[in-house]
Parts: sequence; structure tokens; C-alpha cells
Amino acid sequence: MFFQQEMDLSILGLPAAGKTTLVTLISRNEMIEDRIPTRGLNMQKYSKGGVTLKMWDLGGQANFRAMWERYCVGASAIVYVVDAADSEKFELSRSELHDLLSKPSLAGMMDTGSPSASMS
Repeated sequence: MFFQQEMDLSILGLPAAGKTTLVTLISRNEMIEDRIPTRGLNMQKYSKGGVTLKMWDLGGQANFRAMWERYCVGASAIVYVVDAADSEKFELSRSELHDLLSKPSLAGMMDTGSPSASMS
């Protein structure tokens, strides 16, 4: 029997960071230029080789950030997307990520995907 696994991924970031674009690229192998901002959340599934990714694309507007924690608790991974071309939002993005990861319900979640994580 082949290995099978389902993973829940919470895809987070500020508005227009590229979250929905990333999810669409993974799930449909499509690049869509004109996206409507995500209001609330979208969920897409992608399966390959016995692994199913359930990707929760969460809205980045301030009023939706309060629900991020709920979708991160129990997630297999948190993918935090930052628009590298929008340097004016770097500090806000960093602050939002640190605020999220400081929640007691997310104790034990680590930032291991960032090259700068090992330098801090």
C-alpha cells in the first residue's frame, strides 16, 4: 500500500501579497493576473502521489486577520506570503506574523522556512 496523507495548509499574508495566486498556481497550475481580493477565506484541494493538500487561503484585510489563529491551530503548516516588491509593508507584515505566532494556542509552531529565521 502506498503512503497517503492529508495536510492542512493555512496560507496567510497581508492583502495583495500573492496568497490566492500561490494557491491557484499549486492547485491548477495557472497564473491568473486579475484577482479579486479574498473576502474571508477560500479552500482549494490538490492531490498528487497519495498526498492531499487542503489549502486555506485566508483574507489579509485587517478585519479578517482575527480569524487567522482559528485556521492555524492544528494546521500541518503555516505559509506566510510576503510581496517582496512592496517594501513599505515589510514591517507591518513582520509584526502581523509575530503577533500571530505569539498566540498561546500556536505555541510550538516555528518559523523554519525563512533564511533569516536561523540568523535571528
